[in-house]
Amino acid sequence: MTRSIIVGCGRVGAGLAESLEQAGHDVAIIDVNSDAFNRLPSDFRGRAMRGDGTDEDVLRRAGAEGADRFFALTEGDNRNVLAAQLASETFGVRNVVAKVNDPVRAEAYTALGLATICRTTMMVEALEAYSGLRPGTRARGVDPARGHHGGHEPRVERGSDARGRGVDGVAADPATRIARG
Repeated sequence: MTRSIIVGCGRVGAGLAESLEQAGHDVAIIDVNSDAFNRLPSDFRGRAMRGDGTDEDVLRRAGAEGADRFFALTEGDNRNVLAAQLASETFGVRNVVAKVNDPVRAEAYTALGLATICRTTMMVEALEAYSGLRPGTRARGVDPARGHHGGHEPRVERGSDARGRGVDGVAADPATRIARG
């Protein structure tokens, strides 16, 4: 059985824990806030441990020695990098990923041999693809609108104020906005 350890029980950590557990993994998830475990499904069969994922004793109790996968997914880049380094260097976990929100730091840590995931980079790339700036690339993560919200609120454009009003203060209708270009 594959053993996976997750540090950080936010939405990403909890969702990953659920998916891994359903796939048959032995999962331990660690968070400093025990209320975070409320994000886990009520039938979660893994271990939820309150503790600091940068503490060697906590990681040892979670089963880091002999773990197959380790995911550091807290909101803190420094905590994630430290936890991931401990998992890799101290406990010998081969598949380790650290969430690093700063793209420059994520690239630097990747160059130093640490696998990273950077949501900032992922979002920029998805929005570039959605905007057509990456031809031939699917905009993964962008869910296109499927319905109509029912409202006809004016769109804010260059030369409009925050409520979509033009220079004269009157809300411009779509035809007028197109004609003015």
